[in-house]
Amino acid sequence: MASSEKETPRDEFAPENEPGDASGENSPADFDELLKKAGDEVLGGSRKERDRRTAAVKELDALKEKLAEAEDQRLRAMAELENFRQRKNKEMAEQEKYAPMKLARDILPVWDNLGRALEAAPADESVQGFVEGVRMVYDQLLDVLSKNHVVRIPTEGKKFDPNVHESIAMFPSDAEPNTVINEARPGFMLHDRVVRHAQVVISAPKPAEPDPPQE
Repeated sequence: MASSEKETPRDEFAPENEPGDASGENSPADFDELLKKAGDEVLGGSRKERDRRTAAVKELDALKEKLAEAEDQRLRAMAELENFRQRKNKEMAEQEKYAPMKLARDILPVWDNLGRALEAAPADESVQGFVEGVRMVYDQLLDVLSKNHVVRIPTEGKKFDPNVHESIAMFPSDAEPNTVINEARPGFMLHDRVVRHAQVVISAPKPAEPDPPQE
């Protein structure tokens, strides 16, 4: 059954909301609010991005500083290790260099006694073979000391040196005062260290002769 009222045709191109309809049209105040909100969102996003980048830069700087500190500590540790290695190598080299010191000090009294035995040996032909055997041992011990860098300290004719000489007497002599004129017991050195001081007699000035009596 057809409707008695004729339905008014609707223009499909006409806007849904007629001008002046407050329910569908944004007012200038609403537009400003939307624009402000959009601007705040944009500015807020930019600020957050800037803050994020600033924080990232600070974190990177902190990491660089920690890395520099770690590198400095590594270099210091390597330097200390190298110094320790060099110090230990030096100590080991010195220990090896002066290792014969104790042995030399133990051998020297034996060598001295052999020398005294040779000095006291009789001139009898019947014991010359025995004396020569003792002399060979005496010379052999001195050779062993020499091969281990234990050498005799120069004495006679040398200026007295308290670092290597031990004075046991002084006698008037024509030699320059404080000159070694006799060796009582040989001294020895191991490289630059004294194994045993040489016991020596040194010269003293001759006393002045009295003036002849006047007539």
